[in-house]
Amino acid sequence: MKLSLTVTSLLVLLVSASCHAITLKLDPDIDLLVLDGRKISGSILKGAGSLELERGQHQFLFRVEKPGADAAHFQSVPMIVTFNASAQSVAIRLPALTNRRERSAFDRTLNFQLIDEHGNEIVSVRDHLPRAADNNFEQAMVNYNRDAHAASVPRFALHALSANEAQLNVDFAWQDAGDLPSLQRWFQRFDAATRLRFISWMKTLRTS
Repeated sequence: MKLSLTVTSLLVLLVSASCHAITLKLDPDIDLLVLDGRKISGSILKGAGSLELERGQHQFLFRVEKPGADAAHFQSVPMIVTFNASAQSVAIRLPALTNRRERSAFDRTLNFQLIDEHGNEIVSVRDHLPRAADNNFEQAMVNYNRDAHAASVPRFALHALSANEAQLNVDFAWQDAGDLPSLQRWFQRFDAATRLRFISWMKTLRTS
């Protein structure tokens, strides 16, 4: 009896979870670079035609790549789309990209559609990603989301804060501990967004 109740409860939980999931359908020509502020591992996407997401606000950074020889090869600029979804599935519908004129227009206008399982367009905000140094798209999206651009989601910039703070503490550690305790206490007083901006500034100084 107890086993039956346990199995039933697990089934209910699984059904409930699936009802709140969104399936992101991936076109073979779409290269998903960053999802909700996090870099997408190639191993996750290899051979996958879809990903499962939670309902709510999401943000994709992607580009379109059509292989071909020399001039026939096409790789779009990185594109950002932010949206709120309550549908069962989401897909990116691409325009025709068969010639240079269509591809150039795609890069300029971002004329793709975000659609649900019924083919209805989902309201979204789109933008180009500013040029990413060294193709570090995850960091580029942290910077983008922090700087209040059209399709920014500030909370997606904060997931990197803990790792960055840990690195900053390592950087502090090589100094004489007596020199910096007041600086560390001062740093911890600020909110997460302010600390993120400070860390970004410190990185800029370090590399300049």
